[in-house]
Amino acid sequence: MIHVCEPSTTKAEIKWVNKALKENKISSASGLVEKFEQAFAKRIGTKYAVAVNSGTSAIFIALKALGIKEGDEVIVPDFTMIATATAVSHCGATPVFVDVEDDTFNIDPDLIEEKITTKTKAIIPVHLYGQPCKMDEIRALADRYGLFVVEDAAEAHGAEYRGIRAGSIGDVGCFSFYANKIITTGEGGAITTNNKELADEMRMIRAFYFPKAGHFWHKKIGYNMRMSSLEAAYGLGQLERWNELINNRIKNAQRYIKHLKKYVDIPISVPNNKNVFWMFIIHTKYRDELMEFLEKKGIETRTGFTPCHLQPPYKENKEYPVSEDLAKKTMYLPSASSLTKKDQNKVIDAVKEYFEKNKIDDYNLHGEIRLPAGITYTLNPPQDLQTDYYNI
Repeated sequence: MIHVCEPSTTKAEIKWVNKALKENKISSASGLVEKFEQAFAKRIGTKYAVAVNSGTSAIFIALKALGIKEGDEVIVPDFTMIATATAVSHCGATPVFVDVEDDTFNIDPDLIEEKITTKTKAIIPVHLYGQPCKMDEIRALADRYGLFVVEDAAEAHGAEYRGIRAGSIGDVGCFSFYANKIITTGEGGAITTNNKELADEMRMIRAFYFPKAGHFWHKKIGYNMRMSSLEAAYGLGQLERWNELINNRIKNAQRYIKHLKKYVDIPISVPNNKNVFWMFIIHTKYRDELMEFLEKKGIETRTGFTPCHLQPPYKENKEYPVSEDLAKKTMYLPSASSLTKKDQNKVIDAVKEYFEKNKIDDYNLHGEIRLPAGITYTLNPPQDLQTDYYNI
């Protein structure tokens, strides 16, 4: 089976984990977590990072630190993993859903303002599948109405909006390090910010609200949402491979685009942005049949997300046409940073075989390749990578 995604473990991760074990550094207080926080913050371009036990906890803690509470409302894209919405609910607040764009699949800035009320306190743009949101428009709305911006960058390690790293544009950025993420610690997450007071508050919230000095005196309700040292150790190994892991995903996407753009709607690249293609998401009305065909070929796939407004905890009798369409017609192909060229060729050949064997000639839904004018899929490789690394 060619899996949708698998973590990539090399000597770098093993070195750091073995070091932690040999030195008996297994508690969250060993210093490795702080070392990982500093290294991750540097990668994102913020002053501070707060490591936690999951991406969901990252959003929850960020919202709690910003004062989001019962009776408040938070704007959330409808087409996203439900974790974004549940983090809002855990604060006692209400997620308010907004439909997404049909090309980027990200929250549609033009639809946000009509959902803002006197109860609205924050907007959570999700950089879905590694594609940065339109942050200028979102920040302008937030500034106009006095709202916080909490970036959900769980799937966007290394993504850039106009040259600025995702997770450094809003008041806080929230990342997941789950095993299928570009940078992983197995489980885990992090919150990034340039606000020291906010970072200090989030560190206390994640650990029972212990004071900086003294013990067992807790001024507020806190939680046990700390990252372990072994996770941080593995993460330090991953951060050493930052360019490799991110650029492998982009390389995978380039090859898929080159060979499959005739058959399916493919992800776009927005001018001046860097899409890191966490997962290679495709859009086709033959989705279910294609998934079944690929499964028989030993190729694992996944559907796109089920919209939040269709989930039982958030059921609404409202229409979100783009999200509903994407739920029916999107899927992603194997996308791991460790995906071999041989396995990717098997996937490409199988997709082609499905369409050609069934003599399907209305391949993609829009009748043309979904590429903005003038956009090409070429990269300027970092200095530490050979140019032929990008040969597709």
